[in-house]
Amino acid sequence: MLTVIALLGAGVLAGLVGSTAGLASLVSYPALLAVGLPPVAANVTNTVALVFSGVGSAAGSLPELTGQSHRVRRYALLAGLGGALGGALVLVSSPDAFARVVPFLVGGAALAVLLRPRVPERGRLNERGVVVALAVFAIGIYGGYFGAAAGVLLLALFLALFNDALARLNALKNVVLLAPNAVAAVAFALFGPVQWAAAAPLAVGFLIGGRIGPAVVRRLPAGPLRIAIGIAGLGLAVKLGWDAWA
Repeated sequence: MLTVIALLGAGVLAGLVGSTAGLASLVSYPALLAVGLPPVAANVTNTVALVFSGVGSAAGSLPELTGQSHRVRRYALLAGLGGALGGALVLVSSPDAFARVVPFLVGGAALAVLLRPRVPERGRLNERGVVVALAVFAIGIYGGYFGAAAGVLLLALFLALFNDALARLNALKNVVLLAPNAVAAVAFALFGPVQWAAAAPLAVGFLIGGRIGPAVVRRLPAGPLRIAIGIAGLGLAVKLGWDAWA
């Protein structure tokens, strides 16, 4: 019962952090390790539960998603295809090599979020171009493979791509990330070592935290929130780098 309560609480916090900063796995993945799951089982269990954070965030972001259906369709499809590949890689390969690259990806994305007001290239990318499509696809692969800070990577891309409010781009990020998570979760549920006793309370917490998150974003000023997201991303990059290289 204590484990269930701990995972429920971790899920609520992770869902809140994920829907606001894209760093849900920074809370949930260590929580699964702390209750005794081995790394691979923790990874696939986290991905399955993480779907409910996306569902909660989508439900709470309807005002911000107005007028963005074309973006959702385009980028969710690309990210979902990437998620299928990322999920397959988890099931057939070792995560060691990719884990060594992840800290640099996360750190670069966090810096992009922090430096967004001074990025001169903002708005010059073609949202329908090949470069953007490949970037979303690659983030989808990462989201299906491991996913910690995939939201930071995607939000950094959207911040550089669109001149739009942070709350709207954050909502878009949450919905698009649901695609690779869901695709990978199906593969893990069928073929991976998902620990359902841990996934269930974590998923409930994710749903609650994800639903609350968009309301928090609406009430926070964009500048401080962007700084908080960037600093959290840098902190995660340091942690992942230490785990991979130390």
